Amino acid sequence: MISVGLALLACLATLTGAAGIALHFSGSSAHTLVLAASIAPYLMVAAVVGLALFVALRRWIGVGVAVVVIAAAAWTQLPLYVSHPDNEGGRAVMVMQANLLFDGADLQTLVNQVRAHKIEVLTVNELTPSTVDGLGRAGLDRLLPYRYISPGRTAAGTGIWSRYPLSDTVEYDGFVLNQLSATANIPETGPVTVYAFHPVPPVYGTEVWADELSRLNGILDRAPTNRPVIVGGDFNATYDHAQYRAMVAGRFGDAAEQAGAGHLVTYPTDKRWPPLVGIDHILLANGRAIAVQTVRLPGADHRALVAKVLLN
Repeated sequence: MISVGLALLACLATLTGAAGIALHFSGSSAHTLVLAASIAPYLMVAAVVGLALFVALRRWIGVGVAVVVIAAAAWTQLPLYVSHPDNEGGRAVMVMQANLLFDGADLQTLVNQVRAHKIEVLTVNELTPSTVDGLGRAGLDRLLPYRYISPGRTAAGTGIWSRYPLSDTVEYDGFVLNQLSATANIPETGPVTVYAFHPVPPVYGTEVWADELSRLNGILDRAPTNRPVIVGGDFNATYDHAQYRAMVAGRFGDAAEQAGAGHLVTYPTDKRWPPLVGIDHILLANGRAIAVQTVRLPGADHRALVAKVLLN
């Protein structure tokens, strides 16, 4: 009876791993499937348990099935751990993306991190008017004197700060939260288009979530092709959401994937347990990331992202 129970557990664990793979490729906007896709890598790991149990029970067919599931799971996740070097140089630029949890984040820590990492382009989400004032008092405007911001109540506000002059500013209509773009004139590179995005979370409504991601993808499709493009944002989507990967399937690349930085979990940081999912991202076109890391922001519910990128 014990062996039968272990065999059933092995089958269940292997099926759980296969379910994680299916969620990775699912483009469904069904509420349960979208939320489950956020934890797809954790589900995939269950297949390792299945393999161990099948080996212990000497169920060789089960071993073969579990090995196939593990190999398929690894294939979906391996791109995050393999860097994509090339022989091209480029102007190195330090980029940061931060969600500030309305008025919750320790703004002095953010400014200190901007200074320590020599950030040149900063994108911010959940930016309120009082946060803008607090960032000014903390010294952000001395480090990054140019800005294009659209603060709002609670989660709506979005902003772009830059060490270099900004022009061609745009705020995109028709979204629940504020979506911005501007052009930064970066020395040795010239004009660089910068986007700051914040689509709604799927808990707001997965149909709205999927529609906003699709429309943001459309905005990127219309981005200038003759210059570098930097995109920072809380995308409320992980690498395992097909809707997010559609945004990095063409000329845009995910900075963490380019750098081989692995799973950079950024949310939530305000719980008793460690952050579980990576929903903050930096995207690049006509450029590549060579290093990406997370940075803790006390008081916020996200870790920030810092990337060293080379712009062509």
